[in-house]
Amino acid sequence: MILKNVLFSAVFLLVINFGFSQDKNIVETAIASDDHTTLVAAVKAAELVETLQSEGPFTVFAPTNKAFEALPEGTVDYLLKAENKEKLQMVLTYHVIPGNLKAADVVKAIKDGEGKADVKTVSGGKLSLTLDGDQVKITDAKGNVATVVAADLNQTNGVIHVVDTVLLP
Repeated sequence: MILKNVLFSAVFLLVINFGFSQDKNIVETAIASDDHTTLVAAVKAAELVETLQSEGPFTVFAPTNKAFEALPEGTVDYLLKAENKEKLQMVLTYHVIPGNLKAADVVKAIKDGEGKADVKTVSGGKLSLTLDGDQVKITDAKGNVATVVAADLNQTNGVIHVVDTVLLP
């Protein structure tokens, strides 16, 4: 019971800080979040704002600022350079799944897949979804593992799931 209360409190705080609102699109919500300023800067640099404001629906695994800070030194600055726009687009679209994949859908897919579900990203890559207790884990092509720290932030054009690690194609 204590764990459930802690998880509820953590999700509640993330939802408040994320500027959660079902009347905003994915980009508007990210802009309202103090924890996603690096993601917003990257989306703007990659010229993906218009795409992520479109009808969708999209499922976005949104890395926090701390997730970007955990990348090797200089990685974010390198990706934000104009000449690296295609690489940045590839990284960002690797965090996007076509459709509206809610947490219950993810858990069902993992259970139906006998412990694992592979999903195709907008970039054409693959993410592997698993459960570790009650937590959804996402493994990228490089073997990095992200944890979903807030789920089902419903938007007008999809859903956001906050993750603690930048996923790399």
